[in-house]
Amino acid sequence: MPTTATSHVEDRKRLLRRLAGSGRGFAEQYGFRVINNPSSLFQVLCLAVLLARRGDFRRAVDSAHALPAAGWDSAARLARSLHADRVRVLRDSGQRGDVDALADTLGDLARAVVERYRGDLRRLRAVAHHDPARERELLTELPGVDATVVDLFLREVQALWREVAPVADRRALVAARRLGLGRSADDLASLAGSGESERLAWLVGALARVDLEKRYAELAA
Repeated sequence: MPTTATSHVEDRKRLLRRLAGSGRGFAEQYGFRVINNPSSLFQVLCLAVLLARRGDFRRAVDSAHALPAAGWDSAARLARSLHADRVRVLRDSGQRGDVDALADTLGDLARAVVERYRGDLRRLRAVAHHDPARERELLTELPGVDATVVDLFLREVQALWREVAPVADRRALVAARRLGLGRSADDLASLAGSGESERLAWLVGALARVDLEKRYAELAA
């Protein structure tokens, strides 16, 4: 029997509940607090920088946790760290490739956030007057931050910085297309509901996890 329009809608609703039902975004699923304070925002930005690198995303998550575990839980503290110590912590957390360059990038990023925004990315938002385009521009002026990093960062904080929504990174959109949920951030925002930037962040984060963890077969079951 052919699938009816009604059953297709119900299937999609069930899938949405499974994806967004945890009430947590990508970073929160992996143990990061996503709240609007300087330390949390900077840690999410570091996670975004690490996730944008090629390689196993679990190494990025492990390295992002290793930074605050080493005592560098804020831009100011990471800015005061020694290059050799950053290299050691990154290597111990599983980073491969040019770890020296990555250690430099993270140190430069921390110092820039301290020098330009006193260690508080909320000041970047204030300087931008809550204009999403300007926020993106200022973020990309930071060391190690390109458009991909910005998408990953804003994906996580769009429930806090509501003016930037809707945001969906490349992996979330790949999963959305494969699962028949849409092809754009606007499509996903429509599914999440008008003004539901928090639920949208949960949905987009869950979709990114599906693609990274290759969980498509599980969802099809």
